[in-house]
Amino acid sequence: MKSKIDKTKFIEQIQDWGASIVCVAETSRLAGIDTDPENLLGPYPRAVSIAIRLSGAVMDEIDMQPTPLYSSHYSRINALLDDIAIRVTNLLQMNGARAVPIPASQILDSKKWSSHISHKAVAIAAGIGWQGKSLLVVNPDFGPRIRLTTVLTNADLEPDSPIKNRCGKCQQCKEHCPAGAIIGVNTDSHYSTRSEAIDLEKCVYQVRDIFSELPNITPLICGICIKVCPWGNKTKKAELEKS
Repeated sequence: MKSKIDKTKFIEQIQDWGASIVCVAETSRLAGIDTDPENLLGPYPRAVSIAIRLSGAVMDEIDMQPTPLYSSHYSRINALLDDIAIRVTNLLQMNGARAVPIPASQILDSKKWSSHISHKAVAIAAGIGWQGKSLLVVNPDFGPRIRLTTVLTNADLEPDSPIKNRCGKCQQCKEHCPAGAIIGVNTDSHYSTRSEAIDLEKCVYQVRDIFSELPNITPLICGICIKVCPWGNKTKKAELEKS
C-alpha cells in the first residue's frame, strides 16, 4: 500500500464535493464476486464507496410508476457521482496512490445486468448499509434512497466494517413491487446469488418493456421499492424501530 492518508480530511473533502456518505471497504471482503475484468480488484486492497442521497420529495411523488422528475433526478445524481469519483481519483493520485473510478451506472452485460463491479456489494462491505430484500443497499439514515459509485485504490485507508441487517419481518418492498419480482427472504449479510432474493427477469421486463415506454422516462428505472421502504421515510422508520 501507499503512504497513509488522513481519512477524516479525505472524507470531509469528498463530502464538500457533494457526497452524502463515504466509507471504505477492504476488497478482500469482495473475494469471489464477478468483476470485469476478472482481475479488477487484484492491485487494489481498498474500495472507496460513495453515496449521494436522493431527494425525499422526488421519491415521495412516485406512486405506481416512475415519474419524469425522478428520471431526470436519477440521471443527474449519476452524473454527479461520476464527477466526484474522478475528483477522488485525482486526489488519491496527488497523494501517490493509484485509483480507478468506476462509472455509477454502466451496463456491460445486458443479459446479466452487470458492470465492472457491483457498487452495492462494495457499499455493503464498506458498511454504508445492509442488503435489503430488494437487493438494494439500505442505509440506516436514508434507507435505500441513495445512489452509489466506487473508487478502487491502493491507498492506505483504514477500512470500515459491515453493519447488521435490520430489515426484520418487513415485506413492504415485496408487497409493492409491480412486477412481483421480490421474493421477500432475508439475509444476514448478502445473498449468494440474486435469484435468492428477486426474479430478475420479471424486474427487467417491468423496467425495460413497460416503464421505459412511459413519456420522459429515459433510463431503465422503477423506484417503487426505494420509495416504500420504511427506512427511507422518517415517520415509518420511527415506527419500525419501535416495533
